[in-house]
Amino acid sequence: MNHGNDPAHDADAPPRTSRTLDRRRNRSHDPLVALHYQLMQTRHEGQFDAVVVADVAGVVVAAAGAWATCEEIAAYAPFFVDGGRELDLARGTRVSAMQTEVDVQTVNVEGQTVLLCARGGRRDEGSLGRAAHGVARILEQASAHA
Repeated sequence: MNHGNDPAHDADAPPRTSRTLDRRRNRSHDPLVALHYQLMQTRHEGQFDAVVVADVAGVVVAAAGAWATCEEIAAYAPFFVDGGRELDLARGTRVSAMQTEVDVQTVNVEGQTVLLCARGGRRDEGSLGRAAHGVARILEQASAHA
């Protein structure tokens, strides 16, 4: 098979994973599109059901996953910040069940806080930590160009 000048198939180039190629192709100067790409990559990498950036009021800013799931996660996310220590929930409620299913990290961007949320998956800090850095970078760049 001849791939011509495709650098992904250059015999002298180091092998690239599909993840590397996807990240290089899926870039955007539009911050909402860039956030979506970041969240899609995080969802894939962490094998999450959904990954959401929400504001502190519980409104979806950007998401990857089923829309209804993302809206539900965003709505409850403010209650789960710092492990939801202030919640005293009766067992068996939807909120108490979600509290054990959803990881929430705060991301500070120039004095503003957004919530990075993920449900399901491997629940490791690595993929969410990388996503938090990516979200902060995208939002900081958007703020600088506003």
